[in-house]
Amino acid sequence: MQPDAAAHVAPPQKALDPIGLMLGSSGVVLVVLLILIVAAALVWLIWFLKFAQLSRLRGSLRAFERASENVPRGADLVALAERHKASPGGRVVLAVARRQENSGTSSELLGAIARRAVTAEQQRAMALMPTLSSIASAAPFVGLFGTVWGIMDAFLRIGVEKSASLPVVAPAIGEALIATAFGLVAAIPATVGYNYVDKRIGDLVDELSASADVWVETLAEGERGANPYAQQQRR
Repeated sequence: MQPDAAAHVAPPQKALDPIGLMLGSSGVVLVVLLILIVAAALVWLIWFLKFAQLSRLRGSLRAFERASENVPRGADLVALAERHKASPGGRVVLAVARRQENSGTSSELLGAIARRAVTAEQQRAMALMPTLSSIASAAPFVGLFGTVWGIMDAFLRIGVEKSASLPVVAPAIGEALIATAFGLVAAIPATVGYNYVDKRIGDLVDELSASADVWVETLAEGERGANPYAQQQRR
């Protein structure tokens, strides 16, 4: 007689179910998981907003740079900047031209004003970056806090049940470990996103700084003894 084949069939293994573990969590661990879920969603929202912002800034800057290549006079450059006020380059040129209202402004001073305007554009582009950095650095520790709390709960269950069997400690250990996993889910995209966006912002600022030097020379040399911004305002 053949042995019962069913007796040798291994019991089916239970698949890992992060959603089930999250829904089964309670107390502090559940609060930690909710915080991390909100942080992870915020990371992707910031990703989208920064990508759209930097694409718009880079496109408008390059359009202004192309238009300003064949502009020989400061007054024409100011007029062009007035038509490109949404461009970082246009705002830098207007900031320098406004200062030329004061007679006797040197090229060195105009260069300093241009650098200050470039810094203002950098600060504009850096909006939301501190939030992304905070999530990248804090999310693993928030998840670790949930893990520590879950392990503490597991030890308390051992003390109450007077047993260290898997049915007693497994639920609390599972909740603890899923908190760490969710912390990494929030932190890893935040870290990658921060580095990527920061690199693009740096490239944008470098390009703007290089072009600003040319614009300052155009404003300083092309309008000796005259104020291109004042001329443009009188038109």
